[in-house]
Amino acid sequence: QVQIVESGGGVVQPGGSLRLSCTFSGFPWEDYTIGWYRQAPGKEREGLCCMRSGDGRTYYADSLKGRFTISLDKHKKTVDLQMSTLKAEDTAIYFCAAGSDVGRFCLSRYTDRGTGTPVTVAS
Repeated sequence: QVQIVESGGGVVQPGGSLRLSCTFSGFPWEDYTIGWYRQAPGKEREGLCCMRSGDGRTYYADSLKGRFTISLDKHKKTVDLQMSTLKAEDTAIYFCAAGSDVGRFCLSRYTDRGTGTPVTVAS
């Protein structure tokens, strides 16, 4: 059974940094893509970044402009999201999601996700 659990959310001031972590288990796929997306109140879901487990290739949304970094530890079964230079518009629920390897489509295609962790950027 696939299990995905996010942690690390909280309140941070504008310009600050925050690191989210996701612990996963029970994946039935030998190769998978895993990443992060967010959803703010009243807004559409936004894919942020993802990574292929096989070759480590990463994909980022253009809108992030290098502020976010994804990292995967396959042995520990964790995937982290390092966020920097946070802005008020980054306020959202952040979800970790995964699925069988879909390559560059991983920003929007996944079959399993966690329940999310909230991030609030405010002074």
